[in-house]
Amino acid sequence: MKYIITLLLSIFLLVFSGLTTVQSQTKEITLKDIYADSKLYPKRVYGIRSMKNGDYYSVLQNDSINVFKYKNGKYVKTILTASELIPEGQEENIPLRSYTFSKDESKILIPTETEHIYRYSSQSNFYIWNVKNKTLHQLSENGKQRLASFSPDGTKVVFIRDNNLFIKDLKNNTEKQITNDGLYNNIINGTTDWVYEEEFSFTKAFFWSPDGEKIVFYKFDESDVKEFFFSKYGDLYPEEYKYKYPKAGEDNSIVNIYTYDIENENIVKMDIGEETDQYIPRIKWTKNSNILSILRMNRLQNKLEILLANPNNGKSEVIYTETNKYYIDITDHLTFLNDNKHFLFTSEKDGYYHIYLYKMNGELVKQLTKGNWVITSLIGFDEKKKLVYYVSAESSPLNRDLFCIDLEGNKTKLSSREGTNSARFSSDFKYSINTFSDANTPPIITVNKANGKQLRILENNSNLLKTIKEYNFSKKEFFSFKTSENVKLNAWKILPPDFDKEKKYPVLFTIYGGPGSQTVRNSWGGGDLWEQMLAQRGIIVVSVDNRGTGARGEEFKKMTYLQLGKYETIDQIEAAKYLGSLNYVDANRIGIFGWSYGGYMSTLCMTKGADYFSTGIAVAPVTNWRYYDNIYTERFMRTPQENPDGYDDNSPINHVDKLKGNYLLIHGTADDNVHVQNSIDLITALIAADKQFEMQLYPNSNHGIYTGRNTRMHLYTRMTEFLLKNLNQ
Repeated sequence: MKYIITLLLSIFLLVFSGLTTVQSQTKEITLKDIYADSKLYPKRVYGIRSMKNGDYYSVLQNDSINVFKYKNGKYVKTILTASELIPEGQEENIPLRSYTFSKDESKILIPTETEHIYRYSSQSNFYIWNVKNKTLHQLSENGKQRLASFSPDGTKVVFIRDNNLFIKDLKNNTEKQITNDGLYNNIINGTTDWVYEEEFSFTKAFFWSPDGEKIVFYKFDESDVKEFFFSKYGDLYPEEYKYKYPKAGEDNSIVNIYTYDIENENIVKMDIGEETDQYIPRIKWTKNSNILSILRMNRLQNKLEILLANPNNGKSEVIYTETNKYYIDITDHLTFLNDNKHFLFTSEKDGYYHIYLYKMNGELVKQLTKGNWVITSLIGFDEKKKLVYYVSAESSPLNRDLFCIDLEGNKTKLSSREGTNSARFSSDFKYSINTFSDANTPPIITVNKANGKQLRILENNSNLLKTIKEYNFSKKEFFSFKTSENVKLNAWKILPPDFDKEKKYPVLFTIYGGPGSQTVRNSWGGGDLWEQMLAQRGIIVVSVDNRGTGARGEEFKKMTYLQLGKYETIDQIEAAKYLGSLNYVDANRIGIFGWSYGGYMSTLCMTKGADYFSTGIAVAPVTNWRYYDNIYTERFMRTPQENPDGYDDNSPINHVDKLKGNYLLIHGTADDNVHVQNSIDLITALIAADKQFEMQLYPNSNHGIYTGRNTRMHLYTRMTEFLLKNLNQ
């Protein structure tokens, strides 16, 4: 008997020990894990550059620029280590976080002490490393520089300072000022104003000609653009920050294009027409240094032209015109071929984004891709094999696949895994470095041959996969449903790890919903870490792509034209109804969270959809499109003068009387993008309607809300506690 008791006790202890081990292996995600630790984030391969010979690539690795062979991964050499970067007269080296080769790879530009300005813009102290002599020199000692760029022969560098262009001759170490009229909040040379940077997504507004003999540059006259200002706090008297911000219906900068001749120093103005109330969203040199392309768009953004201009005398002609009953998106897909006779361009003029081949006079040769699916990226053209490489959503709006196609229209699929695929090709298109992920697989970075064959893995994030299992991540699941209007909507959900279909769960919608966007993608993205944490706290998290979102063709995307917010809100309400009908969902505990456009949507859902959403968070929301910038807003809404009802009918400010749930409003006081004015005027309306709500301001934070110590942690703690309090009751 004693033996049996001892045996049973041993078995019990063994089983208990095993259960304890299993339980100890399962961890619960915390906000500290997400915002104060890196263990839940994927590893990347940084600073990848294809070398000029096409056989090698360089990477930033262990504070060094190391070179490897594409073919077999063999280490070739170390070009530079951070320990070598010691400026004259100093004892410590500068950090090596970014680098740019000259075309012949004899020199390297390295930015330091970088200060961010707006979303993409920054200024730095640049240094130049001479690879052969192993010497380091500061580009300029006269103040920080922006957008430093080598000439094609590597003997000169052009940069921007104080809204003017400068050129540094590296042979004789001289610095010359090209323009002299640059003035803050008045004239800008060689870079963009705020609204071009934000909405046309570029800041470098000058480009070397292929032969290095000329520079083309933008000049913005923003003197008539109205100023916006906000206060920066921290001192006895707050600092008032002013900048030019053109709101819907208001004046824009007047933009002109000029060329500068390096040898004779002549500046020539390009002929872009008499109309000044227009946009020049892109300029690009053709393969011929005597032909410059200029993209011109009307203010309504429903007419796009390609002009070819002579940089020597400014004369131009229109070779391509496209019109649209809605609007035209701007891409970077314009590709000129080396034969100087053809170019590639993308358009959704047949209802879906596709690739077209044209002659240089604008005559259509062939539509290369066709079908009810969209091209999302034109990667490049292999001149030797005459192949166009691109990424499309052909298999599903949720996926991204890599293809190549010849000029006769014969295509080949190069990616093999279902999910999101991208590629960065070598200079001669013999190899590529590909990145794959799906909704439940963090990025896998591989070296491939041009035909898609994998040669080896650079990073597979295997350690992160183990960590995900330790933290008991739930699988993100995709689903779709049809609305009462018979519209099919795509969505995903993250269920609690211990999900029991017999229980009733609260639901949180996470939303963006803006034109052409997608939150429902078969991609790792950021891993949805906060959403996974909420699921572990017993909340089902979902996201639904409403009408107006991307990768489903022009009519689905442009359905919201002239009335932003209307159909998007209808679709989110329909989603709430659908989920509320499921046996395991508590229809009385459905919440919604969104940021920026998503904050606009969450606020509309908490007002116009108050019968279906009981709890909502809006971070940095637009509350009336009259307050937002004109390029973005007018693209979808036209001007307030033309479309007043479109602006007002779906402004949350005009629907505050419908609010009846728990509402948290959050904004950064130094938001240069969606001004805190949006929230202030919403608050005024809420108070007037006698509606209670919660509010959180973040001093001196911009649209991203991360300025200051502990800000990000505080923000997500605030939102998490609000949701747990109101949804988990």
